[in-house]
Amino acid sequence: MSIRNFRLVALAALIAVAHVPAARTADAVNVVTPSIVIFATPYWIAEHQGYFKDEDIAPTLDIEPNGRRITERLLSGATQFSLVGPDAVLIDATQGGPLRILAGIVRKPPLFLIAKSSIKIFADLRGANIGALSLTEGSSKLLIKMAKAEGIAAADLKISAVGGAPARQNLLKDGKIDAGMQPLPLNLEAEALGFNNLGWAGKYEPDWQFTTVNSNGDWARKNPRVAIGFVRALLRGQQFIWSNPDQAARIAADALKTDVGLAQRSLAEAIRLGILDPRLDWSELGLQRIYENMQADGTIPADRKFELGKVTDAVYLRAAQAAAK
Repeated sequence: MSIRNFRLVALAALIAVAHVPAARTADAVNVVTPSIVIFATPYWIAEHQGYFKDEDIAPTLDIEPNGRRITERLLSGATQFSLVGPDAVLIDATQGGPLRILAGIVRKPPLFLIAKSSIKIFADLRGANIGALSLTEGSSKLLIKMAKAEGIAAADLKISAVGGAPARQNLLKDGKIDAGMQPLPLNLEAEALGFNNLGWAGKYEPDWQFTTVNSNGDWARKNPRVAIGFVRALLRGQQFIWSNPDQAARIAADALKTDVGLAQRSLAEAIRLGILDPRLDWSELGLQRIYENMQADGTIPADRKFELGKVTDAVYLRAAQAAAK
């Protein structure tokens, strides 16, 4: 770490742990995520347990299914943090933009390929209409990887951009798509309804940083106390899943409008498979895999070398981790 970053960590950490006068107004921040899915569980726990309040932060969470608009909101200052895949940050930071990854949440693919009952094997996917969030983000790339590993060419797949996981679940139920990548616990709900689970994406690509905590680096440098406090609250929320699994499941079930038993199974499975990281660390290899895939499709120039320090800023996470010990 450079001397400048070391001093920033020390200063920001001191600011973050300093006593806040009772009359001080909490800092309002806006957080955005593409859909209400299990990846946002540490946020809901932090909210429910008062961890944001401990940091004197008052967050609001918006659902924005359009990835481009999420990026625009971060760049314009309308949103301070996003809980979403790192793809847009990788593009922006590589082009010299201000967006940075501050922490990781989901370090392995949390998705399962769910299909209607008549689709029993990958070969049955030829010509089927498969729903994805978009044609450029992580789930569609993972779907292609899975299909290729099973002998199905990308050209044989019909992938449609239909929106987030809840939307895909409804479209599956209504018969408007034939298959879709679904996270926990939606995959379990779908199986209970008679849909087929063709497999976990992590079997085919174990290193894939699926969800990150992102921010505008320019804003974060001007607001280190808030940036560290937000990450620390999320970190406490993430660790709560390990220390209080039953209560964490109840909080998640309430937010997801699902059965507590399904939420318990989902969180336990996410821990067993290594999908969630208890310290919010990102996977360097997982980020590099996404970067290389984006180079393969031309989104990032092929001659640009992946450099972790250009797309991430570890200052806030390290300060949050140090204070959480």
